[in-house]
Amino acid sequence: MTSAPTTWTIAQVAEEFGVTHRTVRHYEDLGLITPERRGTQRVYHRRDRTRLGLILRGKRLGFPLEQIRTIIDLFDAPRGRRTQLEYVLGQIDERRDDLEQRLRDIQDAIAELGEFERRCREDLDKLA
Repeated sequence: MTSAPTTWTIAQVAEEFGVTHRTVRHYEDLGLITPERRGTQRVYHRRDRTRLGLILRGKRLGFPLEQIRTIIDLFDAPRGRRTQLEYVLGQIDERRDDLEQRLRDIQDAIAELGEFERRCREDLDKLA
């Protein structure tokens, strides 16, 4: 039985998460991940992969990078997990409220568009 690797290359990390090398380097430039450097090669550890997964999940949920940074940094804080979870729950509430408002706005726009379309078709029928 072979054991799982303990380090990964940028190519392996990028492929695993479905992102480009440039994306991985961007998160490194922002200090969100900190791979070990061996000469010019980046060596990613489990911590980097975990952080990259959190970054990408946060992005999918629409969180800005600064909020994602705060969440990740809280994980390293002394109270760590509890503080992180309390903060994340607050952010989830805000994000949900924002998305629900956007959904209402989209539904209103679709209804308005439907009404406008109906009036245009009536006017077109009158011209026929």
